[in-house]
Amino acid sequence: MTITRLHSNSRLSGAVSFGDLVFLSGQVPGEAADVGGQTREVLARIDALLAEAGSHKDQMLSATIYLKNITDDFAAMNEVWSTWLSPGQAPSRTTVQAELARPQVLVEITVIAARLK
Repeated sequence: MTITRLHSNSRLSGAVSFGDLVFLSGQVPGEAADVGGQTREVLARIDALLAEAGSHKDQMLSATIYLKNITDDFAAMNEVWSTWLSPGQAPSRTTVQAELARPQVLVEITVIAARLK
């Protein structure tokens, strides 16, 4: 089997596929200031990377969501997440509070998905 890396640099790859699995690195937002907007930006990045790797959000197996402040931001993030998911296609999921790489980042999401042929 071949390992394929997308959007790689010296530290990480945006996505790595191996066999029928796709692993996304933590996706962070661009310019949005609030957690709802940041979540929408992150989910758009996930959509694009999964498509490029030959997968789709409906093939997600697992997601880990990192929130800078779970008490303040969980409900708003979860509202955007729930709207984005296709009915009946929710992956396993973990949500945790974490100190993120930059002060303005409120949410980061990493995903494992299947590639269906």
